[in-house]
Amino acid sequence: MHSPITDWPKNEQPREKLRLKGAAALSDAELLAIFLRIGVKGKSAVTLAKDLIHHFGSLPRLLASTPEEFTRVHGVGLSKWSQIQAAYELVKRSLEDGLSQDPIFSSPNHVREFLQAKIGRLPHEVFLCLYLDSSLHLIECDELFRGSITQTAIYPREILKEALSKNASALIVAHNHPSGNPLPSDADQELTKVLESVLQMVDIQLLDHCIVSGSGFFSFSDSGLMNISVKR
Repeated sequence: MHSPITDWPKNEQPREKLRLKGAAALSDAELLAIFLRIGVKGKSAVTLAKDLIHHFGSLPRLLASTPEEFTRVHGVGLSKWSQIQAAYELVKRSLEDGLSQDPIFSSPNHVREFLQAKIGRLPHEVFLCLYLDSSLHLIECDELFRGSITQTAIYPREILKEALSKNASALIVAHNHPSGNPLPSDADQELTKVLESVLQMVDIQLLDHCIVSGSGFFSFSDSGLMNISVKR
């Protein structure tokens, strides 16, 4: 429908549909249209939202867009990009806050959702540490290393130093693969073994090493590649 949204049947207008049926009932384009508010000549906000998603190829790519990339699309400007990024950041912070409120294993998908939102769609590789207390609540999530699109230099001694300074009882480490393939490399497997060994020396347990991509996720723990025994 290319007519103004105000001319649509009331129950088909995105805001009214959200109020009546809940956010889950809306398509990606309808949700995005609520942020856009208005379209351009000949296009409703929903049509413009569909064009944006089509331009970037997917909603995750749109969310990861730079201001320059976003504003190349006719009909949207920096203010719309800023609003969408602010909403996306609120989602990531909400997920992180949930990890500090409840033990990480109380919701099996919570860590995965947080990591995919946090680093899964970045164009460069980053390495995160999730420091956990004795009750497995999140103390802090830190980005320790940032590298090129192909590799990041990871220093186990830096991870150990930070873990001790935060009085962590356990860790989850994670990094992303911008290539899109979340399967571990030989170097990833070797790093996991080294970290396990180093942390065991000071009685800190490495619970998992997660590898994240825009559409994939790999867990060393879930794949049986780590020897952990945590009371869940």
